Amino acid sequence: MSPKLIVLLLALLLGLQPVTTDLYLPALPAITEGFGASMGQAQLTLTALLLAFGLSQLVWGPLSDRFGRKPILLWGMGAYVLASIACAFAPNMTWLVAGRALQGVAMGAGVMAARAVVRDLYAPAQGATVMSQALTGLGIIACTCAPIGGILTDALGWRVALLMLAVFGSITFGLLLWRFEETLARPNPHALHLRSLLRANWFILRHPTFRAWNALSTGSYMGLFTFLACSAFVFTRSMDYSKTAYGFFMLSMSLSYIVGTFWCRWMLRRTSVHRAVAVAAILTLSGGISMAALAYAGQGQDWYGAASVMGPVYLFMLGHGVHQSCGQSGAVAPFPEKAGTASALNGFLMMLGAFFMGSWLGTQMHEPVFALAHGLLLWSVVIALVAWTLVQRHGRAAPLPARA
Repeated sequence: MSPKLIVLLLALLLGLQPVTTDLYLPALPAITEGFGASMGQAQLTLTALLLAFGLSQLVWGPLSDRFGRKPILLWGMGAYVLASIACAFAPNMTWLVAGRALQGVAMGAGVMAARAVVRDLYAPAQGATVMSQALTGLGIIACTCAPIGGILTDALGWRVALLMLAVFGSITFGLLLWRFEETLARPNPHALHLRSLLRANWFILRHPTFRAWNALSTGSYMGLFTFLACSAFVFTRSMDYSKTAYGFFMLSMSLSYIVGTFWCRWMLRRTSVHRAVAVAAILTLSGGISMAALAYAGQGQDWYGAASVMGPVYLFMLGHGVHQSCGQSGAVAPFPEKAGTASALNGFLMMLGAFFMGSWLGTQMHEPVFALAHGLLLWSVVIALVAWTLVQRHGRAAPLPARA
């Protein structure tokens, strides 16, 4: 496979996350009203997706280490298309939640395998650059998702918006079937043995390099998830913007993320990965603090509007473009023979955190602006502390001992 094809495939697979969330978010208030559901039930369509996404990776990872990346990708993307069709024609909220959970299971195969493919093909330092290129593609995909979701929901209804997920999945499935070549050089025949699997997961969890980079990628995703879970209600309910306008706010957020991935590559050509994430954490923390400060200062004020929310989000997303590129590749880097398992564990821990964060946010949505402000402040502080301490101490990939 050519380097450009690899980046394209990685972008499509990693792009499953923004497609499945960002295109859906403008439709969330309409879905809630259409089914007569509560905000807590609406949040469940996100938390069920993310919990299933995280848990499934613990299964997909070892399966991909045993049988290879390609069969797992094809089975996962086929299931994703079917689940997306089921969601589009859901007769009630219970059916929709179940369909979203199945989407999460299928999505886990694609995202997990993408991270493992990076480790299959590239050394750790080059892997961070390639991951950054793929995440730039993810950002471009995300730019289109929210506006398309908002326009389709306003013009044709939320079911048509959800049906677009099946279209995206079908295109990705076709390209994988046609062009993807297996990247796992030596499948591990013991990857599915229970004792070996438990030992591998325990070893990875104890590895200080994994813990450092996983904490960074998880904290950064928690901040993004907080915005995704709250933003539709902040803009369409609290601020009374249209769903189409909300879609374009999401587009601008994705553009700032794309700039962050370019900035990441620019810094990696000039300095170390550790210094890059430390510098990016300054912007992350600035975004969290300014979000909370503006929310409290602007309470009940006429000047408080979209700019007061999106300005801090842009700062956070610039840092996110660095932290996710470096964090996801760094968490897998020490484990070339267990890349699928390490990728799965990293993904599971991120989604487990999102599940609990989503559950908490569901209890705070009576004041969406403050739920967003408090959540973003919390995770920006966590990210900065991890970037300035754990990553600096333990972020360099150490060679595996012989017994591992």
